[in-house]
Amino acid sequence: MKKHYLATLSLVGILTGCPDSNPEQTFTVTVENHTSAQPLSPLTVVAYKDNFSLYEVGKPASVALERVAEGGDNSALLAIKQGDDRVTYTASGRGPVAPGASQTVEISVRPNHAPYASVATMLVNTNDAFAGHNALPLRFMSTGQSYSYYLNTYDAGTEENTETAGSIPGPAGGGEGFNASRENDNDAVSIHPGVISADDVLPTSALQSQHRFQNKSIRITVTRTK
Repeated sequence: MKKHYLATLSLVGILTGCPDSNPEQTFTVTVENHTSAQPLSPLTVVAYKDNFSLYEVGKPASVALERVAEGGDNSALLAIKQGDDRVTYTASGRGPVAPGASQTVEISVRPNHAPYASVATMLVNTNDAFAGHNALPLRFMSTGQSYSYYLNTYDAGTEENTETAGSIPGPAGGGEGFNASRENDNDAVSIHPGVISADDVLPTSALQSQHRFQNKSIRITVTRTK
């Protein structure tokens, strides 16, 4: 009995002393706005297991993504972890990101449970443009390591690009944000063609030439800090 007790104590000691094979790690995700007149909605970061993506080119956007792309509202995206067991962590920036400014979001995850992250943010002086990236790798980063990407800018395909003041939620229009209707829309995510503006051939547009943007004018940097 005494030997069994001592053996049990020894086993507990060995297990207690074992390092965690999947320790929590901390990362920062920083977005930089390099546009001239396109504020960005708060950055959304979603960390997840395999077989998940925020969007797919050529496929309809989810309603949660539509809410971001049309109105900058990321509350539904932040809530997806409650209904999708592939998603382990979501986080948001605290407010809009002005042209020339940056915003950093911190996340703490166990990389074996969340080896990837995706990001999305709306260009708010548009109908339904968002910048995003799927499958940012987290699992094999060492402390202090970082990498950067320029994000593609996508058209969510959920709203016509009329550019009218009533359809643009940003300061250039002050109009409607999310609208559930997808009538007369492509209803598929695609690379955004850019805005036309009233300075070109769309006199009904609320936008001017400064609201135009290059496709890759938003930069993301991921850094492991712990």
